[in-house]
Amino acid sequence: MDGGDEDQTKKKSRPINSIISWTEIREEFSHHHPSVARLNNGSFGCCPASVLAAHRSFHLRFLRHPDAFNLHSLPFALLRSRTLLKHLIHADHLDEIALVDNATTAAALVLHHISQNANAAASFVVVVLHCAFQAVKKSLHAYVTRAGGSVFEIQLPFPVRSRREIIAEFRKGLKRAKSLNLNGGKIRLAIIDHITSMPSFLIPVRELVEICRKEGVEQVFVDAAHALGTVPVDVKEIGADFYVSNLHKWFFCPPSVAVLYSRRSKNAPLPIESSMWTGTKRDYSAQLLVPAVMEFVNRFEGGIEGIMKRNHENVVEMGKMLAESWGTNLGSPPDMCASMIMVGLPSRLLRTHLRECFGVEVPIYHHPATATATATATARDGNDGESRPPRPWDKEDGVITGYARISHQVYNTVDDYHKFRDAIYKLLQEGKVCKQNAFEFDPMS
Repeated sequence: MDGGDEDQTKKKSRPINSIISWTEIREEFSHHHPSVARLNNGSFGCCPASVLAAHRSFHLRFLRHPDAFNLHSLPFALLRSRTLLKHLIHADHLDEIALVDNATTAAALVLHHISQNANAAASFVVVVLHCAFQAVKKSLHAYVTRAGGSVFEIQLPFPVRSRREIIAEFRKGLKRAKSLNLNGGKIRLAIIDHITSMPSFLIPVRELVEICRKEGVEQVFVDAAHALGTVPVDVKEIGADFYVSNLHKWFFCPPSVAVLYSRRSKNAPLPIESSMWTGTKRDYSAQLLVPAVMEFVNRFEGGIEGIMKRNHENVVEMGKMLAESWGTNLGSPPDMCASMIMVGLPSRLLRTHLRECFGVEVPIYHHPATATATATATARDGNDGESRPPRPWDKEDGVITGYARISHQVYNTVDDYHKFRDAIYKLLQEGKVCKQNAFEFDPMS
């Protein structure tokens, strides 16, 4: 038997529960561009080779005999995925679980449902965080405004100093939304992010849902696009009426698939079954991969919980390393990030330049200079209040206006972050900066 056949035999005989090696991790993600430091898992996620193989298998089975696949194989495969997800997010009933394209699709379904069930004779209000995903905001105005409702944005601070700060600002914003609603309309829906996209930080979502209940908000939708695979999810504990999380960002599925939870309710429940079937021309294979993903994550020590813990610890460590190297600060305390963290940049730097000239893929966020930003500019990491000496590249006022959102996923190495650190050093040494309005906004973040 030659070496290749021997390797194949070893792979086939490897125990399912054996811990994955670093070599195997590299093999699973060998399709990644080898010269790019991917510090932006948050935008597009990643899919290991073993899950891609399962994806291709389902797709070929569909193409081979579409009628048989849709009528016989598909319903059972969808049921298996939904059952695994029901247990993963701690839902009570299988009929509360649907698979949809992504979090934006789920938001559109919920907003359409809310708007259709609104009393045309009475106004209604939907509140949303100001840092909500842009596509969700567009859906808000498309569905709510056309139905005669209004949208109120609640401002949250950044950089973030504590969970208490978020809770206080949300409570203040919700009361303001109620006080401005002079025509007697109700707050029909609150949309709360579990993990905001840009800037990124972890929201104390359970506490905000409780505030909504106390303030008489009729229903709550949690947009948790980045949650599954980065933080534990218990939809009963969170207590929202609707909860959605993408599976293609942090749960190793290919684009595009998300799990939508709709709590059983006598008060106009969401027709969740109709949201799952979108016609015969749709390729459902991405929705069938939850079992394959579970096999993959269970090869890691601690399974998905172990992956979440290590990603969090590593992104915090790398975030602190970069902030200390550049003399800047983190955008939130470590306990308010999951697998992404905001790191202050010492200069205004272009994302495209980092990608094309240095092989670093990382989203950049521009934060306008404010009194809050000025007050926190001297903090070494944004949390401990320890002052730092000025650096040659600091602005005259010392205010940090640019933040990079770094991610950590199982394929990342410390060299990826050193590559980013050194790229910034080189740009600073060469005096290459850009004007404030030259920051790039990435709608796909």
